[in-house]
Amino acid sequence: MRVLFGAILGFLLVKLATLAMNLAWFPVLGKGRLASEPAPEPTAAPPETVSLLVPMRDEAATLARFLPALLGQSGVTELIVLDDLSSDGSALTARSILAGSAHARLVSGTAPPPGWVGKNWACEQLAAEACGELLLYCDADVLLGAGAVEAVVRAMADQQADVFSVFPRQLTGSLGEALLTPLIDDVLLCFLPFGLLSADVPAAATANGSLLAFRREALAALAGFSSVRAEIVEDVALARRARRAGLRLGLALGGELVQTRMYTGYREVVIGLGRGLLAVTGGSRLRLVVAAGWHLAVYTLPLVAASRRRRWLLPLGLGVVERLLVGLKCHPRAAWQAILSPLSPIAFVPVVTQAMRRQQRWKGRSYP
Repeated sequence: MRVLFGAILGFLLVKLATLAMNLAWFPVLGKGRLASEPAPEPTAAPPETVSLLVPMRDEAATLARFLPALLGQSGVTELIVLDDLSSDGSALTARSILAGSAHARLVSGTAPPPGWVGKNWACEQLAAEACGELLLYCDADVLLGAGAVEAVVRAMADQQADVFSVFPRQLTGSLGEALLTPLIDDVLLCFLPFGLLSADVPAAATANGSLLAFRREALAALAGFSSVRAEIVEDVALARRARRAGLRLGLALGGELVQTRMYTGYREVVIGLGRGLLAVTGGSRLRLVVAAGWHLAVYTLPLVAASRRRRWLLPLGLGVVERLLVGLKCHPRAAWQAILSPLSPIAFVPVVTQAMRRQQRWKGRSYP
């Protein structure tokens, strides 16, 4: 037990050390640079034309809130919404909202060819429709604040990025969501030192498909979305391909400018996270189970053991502090969710079970 205690403590301290660096250096969209950080010389002028591209499937319930915010973005040359064979009236809702806008249009997508994941095919079709020098993909459930697109363009120039993505602020509306969706930010900030993003380290190549931008020539160099046609976690796959191709990656947190409620309710979180979890862990079910067990030991065991031995209060407290600091960086108003950290690994067990299934189903489509 003493060895386990030491291993847990060491693991938490390493994560906190990485988090401390990211608290200082990980950029938040729309916020200025630290005074001590010089502005890099851009290698090219910012793009003159920006295509804002929205793949949409069964989003009728969210469009009335999110689509007007996209229409109101400055710095956008064209807004293209692709209806990916929705069955809930999304196309009618979108057409009504877009009516009268000179720079926005709705296009009808076609069924994905064999071997294609639905969203990847939708994004490939959008690229073919777009005319911009910068292609900015935005999910239909992402809420953009005023000036978000211009902030993305500036951040790409600052980071000299060919491929750039934003991790949106995670909004939650239920206990189940609060237990799990903030873990996305925790993994990012505690395992990826921002400085490694420009290093030749494949594991440090990541991206987020919620808001993902490409310079047109960069997407062409990657052979578009056809290069990841069968990938469920296409954003990370594209980031790794970009790293191998010598393209520069850029990242930022969404802050007040980019927010999303990815899933509604605990069941949807389990299905949504479980759908791509196995791909993130390299396809190894054993690795996934071991990782889940380890996190139960790190965050939940101290809560149980602290009643018998006070020394377990230390890892228990460090786990809560970790989540608190992540929350303060990403979503200060939801930082109270840090108290849930000992329970999150328990709530994550059904996600692991979901990930073990041979077939995943999402929005009416099945994926192996």
